Amino acid sequence: MNKGKVFSLGFQHVLAMYAGAVIVPLIIGQQLHLTTEQLSYLVSIDLATSGLATLLQVWSNRFFGIGLPVVLGCTFTAVGPMLAIGKSFGMTAIYGSIIFSGLIVVLISGLFGKIARLFPPIVTGSVITVIGVTLIPVAIEDMAGGKGSPGFGSIENLILSFGVLLFIIVVYRFCKGYLRAIAVLLGMIVGTIAAYLMGMVDLMPVKEASWFHMVHPFYFGVPSFHLSGMITMTIVAIVSLVESTGVFMALSEICEKDLKTNDLTKGYRSEGLASILGGLFNAFPYTTFSQNVGLLQLSGVKTKNVIYAAGGILVVLGFVPKIATITTLIPTSVLGGAMMAMFGMVVAAGIKTLSKVDFSKQENLLIIALSVGVGLGVTVEPQMFVKLPQGVQLITSNGIVAGSLTAILLNILFTLKSKKMKIPALHHNKQPIQPVDKKMTSTL
Repeated sequence: MNKGKVFSLGFQHVLAMYAGAVIVPLIIGQQLHLTTEQLSYLVSIDLATSGLATLLQVWSNRFFGIGLPVVLGCTFTAVGPMLAIGKSFGMTAIYGSIIFSGLIVVLISGLFGKIARLFPPIVTGSVITVIGVTLIPVAIEDMAGGKGSPGFGSIENLILSFGVLLFIIVVYRFCKGYLRAIAVLLGMIVGTIAAYLMGMVDLMPVKEASWFHMVHPFYFGVPSFHLSGMITMTIVAIVSLVESTGVFMALSEICEKDLKTNDLTKGYRSEGLASILGGLFNAFPYTTFSQNVGLLQLSGVKTKNVIYAAGGILVVLGFVPKIATITTLIPTSVLGGAMMAMFGMVVAAGIKTLSKVDFSKQENLLIIALSVGVGLGVTVEPQMFVKLPQGVQLITSNGIVAGSLTAILLNILFTLKSKKMKIPALHHNKQPIQPVDKKMTSTL
C-alpha cells in the first residue's frame, strides 16, 4: 500500500473519531468557564495526547500495547465525574485523579481478568445507562444556549440545536457507511456555518491564533489529589477497561488474531499509561474508541500502518492551535444538538449491554432498578447529602458514582458466591482467549 493511500485512510480514521475527541474538552471547558485561549489549548493537547495514546496501544512490545489497529480517545464515561471533581476542587484535582486512576490501571493490569467478574453486563450496562441519563440535562441546557447565557432559550438557539439534531437524523436515515460514521461531525460543521451566517460566530480568535505552539505539562497547574476524586476516576477507569475488553475481542475476530492473557494485560497497561500521560499533560483519560472499529470493518483495511498514520496526524494537529481554535468557535447550541445525539447513544449503548442480562431473575431487575434510580435521583437532587463532609459529598452527590457503586455492591450481594464463583480462565500466557461475544458494545 503506497504512502498516499495509508495517509488518506489514516485521516479517515481521524475524521471518524474527531467529533468524539473534541466534544469532551469543549464540554469540560464550557462548563468550567475556561477562556478561549485555555479552551483552545485543551482541545489541542487532547488531540496530541489521543494520538500518542493510540501509538502506545498499537505498538506492541514486551511491556505494553495490544498490537491491534485501535484508536484511543477520551471516554464519555469520564465527562460527568470530571465536571463534578472540577466544580468541587478545581482543574488540578481532575488531573490528580486521572493520574491516580492511571496508576491503578497499570498496577492491576495483570489481575484485571480475575476481578472482571465484578463487572458483568448487569453492572456495566447499568453504569453506562446511568452515565447517559445523567448527561442528558447538560445537553438540554446547551441546546437552549447554555445555562445563564443572555440568549438562553432564544429562537435562534433552538433553531440551531434542533437543526443540527435533525441534520444528524437525516444523515443516519439516508446515508450509509463512512458518511453515517461522521454524521455528528458533519452536523457540527453545518451548524457552525449556519450560525456564522446568522452572525453568531466571530472569526477573530482564529485570525489571532498562532500556527504552532509547544506542549506545556501542568498547563492548568500542578495536579492535586483528593480521595473522593481519585475513587471516582478509578471506578470510571475500571468500567472503561471492561468496555475496551469487548472492543479488543471484536478486533481479534476482525483481524483473525488470537488474543492471549499477556496481550490483554499489555492492552490494559497501555490505557493506564495513556491516562497518566493525560494527567501530566493536563488532557484526559483515554480508552479504545469503538466507532473506529466500525470504520475498520467498512474499509476492510486492517493494517496497523493506517492507525500509525492516524496517531501521527492527531499528534501533529495537537501542535497547531489555529485548528483547535476553529473548533472552539462552535456555538453552545450547536454543540448541544450534537451532544443530545451522542449522549442519547450512550443511553442506547447501556440498554444494548443490558439486553444480555437474564431478566427472568428478580435480583437482576432490582440491581438495574436501584442503580439507575439512585443515579438519576442523586443527579436530580444532589442537595440530599448537603449535610455530609465535602469530600464524602463528591461521591454521594454524583449520580454516576452513586449509581455505579450501587450496581457493583448489589451485584456482589446477589450473585457472588466466593467458593462457587468461577474465575475466568485467564491464567496461561500461551493459551488463546476465545471471544465470548461477537457483538461489540458501542459507547461512542
